[in-house]
Amino acid sequence: MILAIGSDHAGFEIKQIVLNHLQSKNIHCIDYGTYSPDPVDYPDFAHPVATAIEDGAADLGILVCGSGNGVAITANKHQGIRAALCWKNEIASLARKHNDANIICLPGRYVHGDQAIEMVETFLNTDFEGGRHENRVNKIACSPENI
Repeated sequence: MILAIGSDHAGFEIKQIVLNHLQSKNIHCIDYGTYSPDPVDYPDFAHPVATAIEDGAADLGILVCGSGNGVAITANKHQGIRAALCWKNEIASLARKHNDANIICLPGRYVHGDQAIEMVETFLNTDFEGGRHENRVNKIACSPENI
């Protein structure tokens, strides 16, 4: 599994905690930055993570900003991306099971490191249930048959 990860300055600390945890487990991560707590713009990091998934360079993504909303909104502009804002473990599980989310978005100012690691682990280890959820997920894309 290859993961794409990115954050803005408000998510930098949580991103580093999650990244260090994943690397300690020998999970390959592509770090799209930011690389310091200096102020930056979240779209500059959300777009490359989403593009990596669209292009097949990564299987899943992790994004972190202050509220998680900015990176989620940005990533969801990409076709085929289902970025889910998660603030507790159950939401991370349901994002995968019911929505087939391919990016987890974390609110860096509102979760601590252990919570973030738990949600990421759940996200990575939960499969899409398919079944009744598959038809719903297939209706997400803005295509003529769905509008």
